[in-house]
Amino acid sequence: MVKVRAARPAEAEALTGLVMRSKAHWGYDAAFLASCAAELRIRPDEVTARRIVVAEDPEGTVLGLASLEGGAPLATLGLLFVEPSAIGQGVGRILYRDVLRRAVQQGVRRLVIDSDPHAAGFYRAMGAVAASASPAGLPGALVRFEAAPAPLADWARAWTGGGRAVHVGNVAEFNAQFGDSSLDREQSAAHHYSCLAAFYSPYPSALVLPRAVPAGWTELVCRQLGWTGVEVYDGLVERGPGLVEAVRARPALAARLTGAGEPLVPWGLTRPFGLLAGRPWRAGELRYESKAAAHGLFGRILAEGGHPGIVLPAQVRAAGRWAAARLLAARARAGESTVLKSEHGVGGSGTTVVTARQVRAAGGARALLRRLPRGPLLWGDFLDVPLTPDTPPHLTPAFFWTPPARSHEVGAALMDVTAGAYRGATVGPGAVPDWAEKPLLAFGAAVGRGLAASGYRGWFDVDFVVDAEGRLAPTETNLRLTGPSIAFMVAARLDALRGAGHLVRIADRVELGARLPEAQLDELCADLARGCAELGAVFVPAIPTGAFDPAPWMGVLVAARSLETLDAAEALVRSEAAAVGAMFDAFEPADRPPGPARGAGGRP
Repeated sequence: MVKVRAARPAEAEALTGLVMRSKAHWGYDAAFLASCAAELRIRPDEVTARRIVVAEDPEGTVLGLASLEGGAPLATLGLLFVEPSAIGQGVGRILYRDVLRRAVQQGVRRLVIDSDPHAAGFYRAMGAVAASASPAGLPGALVRFEAAPAPLADWARAWTGGGRAVHVGNVAEFNAQFGDSSLDREQSAAHHYSCLAAFYSPYPSALVLPRAVPAGWTELVCRQLGWTGVEVYDGLVERGPGLVEAVRARPALAARLTGAGEPLVPWGLTRPFGLLAGRPWRAGELRYESKAAAHGLFGRILAEGGHPGIVLPAQVRAAGRWAAARLLAARARAGESTVLKSEHGVGGSGTTVVTARQVRAAGGARALLRRLPRGPLLWGDFLDVPLTPDTPPHLTPAFFWTPPARSHEVGAALMDVTAGAYRGATVGPGAVPDWAEKPLLAFGAAVGRGLAASGYRGWFDVDFVVDAEGRLAPTETNLRLTGPSIAFMVAARLDALRGAGHLVRIADRVELGARLPEAQLDELCADLARGCAELGAVFVPAIPTGAFDPAPWMGVLVAARSLETLDAAEALVRSEAAAVGAMFDAFEPADRPPGPARGAGGRP
């Protein structure tokens, strides 16, 4: 493993030789190199003053060097050179990230980089932003870049106490405790979604997953997010909700996960998780995961005043299926649309928007209801969504609470919701309009106080719909991690790793043109990572296991520093994912999908 240490004055001559060899690697002639020699020479008395560090291999061979020059708030990356034999092995990436880390420690908020043109692609891929024009007096063909070193966000540091965490992908277990009829009994979707356990905090130490996942997936995720030493325990549960029970049935694994003193982070709180983590279990903590209970909490908050511009849609619990049919028929006769919801559906499951035309086309309200999941239904007013693209229809603020009842404001997200189903979300600077962000966060904080009073501690967010008049309407609370929370975690990590200002989008479902063998899926993801990097974006595969379904898909994360680049990166990912599988259609076995080998175990 490559490690970074402070350079020594006695190494100055050897380091100068490394710099000149690295410069010559790009094909410059002897005359040009001679003209650069004086500027690139490192003198013994400069080693400490220029804050030079070196990267060395386990045998002590120096592979590269970097310098951080100047002071807060403005500093310069004066040198970053890699031994030619080590170029392309990640040494430059390690040195650059070390410079950003040290810059944060020293209060630097703006880092200037004057790059050799051959290195411009490297700095762009590392997140530095090219200046719109090279400043006057910049020597030769150097290209100027800037980065904004940033510490890990305060909320992210508080989430896991500033350290690494064990991530437990108990999505199916969380859903199953509510017994909602709209959820698939096998919880196959939940097992796919458990792959998001990779992102339950900005830096995991271990992932605990129900299904087996491709080794290439975790390797790419670790490379993209700068993680090392992440252990993966997968293939523990093929179907059903018993992930934590499977862990507890393996005493050695349970001891490994709980004995290191690191926090255990689940998708959501459950009784089995409480037993594993040694956390007292109080089922009442999750009372506001119920849509009806959350609606009551919203009404009490609004009755107290102080939240102008926020309205509460009507909600009624139907006494039975026939009572629901009568209500639906009456609203259809009046030309009104209705939102029908199950009590605990997630991700849009159990939510249906029904228009008067649909009731007529189905042959009446009773006939339409027969097509919906069994179980109790809530119905509510349908709010017309905005008719203009500049008013976002679905938003959510995110928070979490830690004892003693202190809330941490994370931010607000713009959600992609189609036909009542969640499809993804975007977080970061400018993702949510200024006019909406402040009231969203204020109402979310009030909801958090109500949750804290009920004993809940953990992550939560509040889903909102924006109507055609621009009013914000809260619809439900999520007392668990969510898709937007994953985007916030990745944004926090990338800001600390590459500099501030990342927008992150999570897209739950990107369709693949065909099922791909595992090796080809790895190849596709590597190609997408390179293609997004050329755009100035970051690609992270989020849900790989859907690629082995009969109707193949994958979840993805993309990050960039502008909405335009983010949109371009998502378009590239969707286009390449749809097209690349075509060549495999003729060769794909019909009897079983390709995928990773199944089995329980841990791997670094």
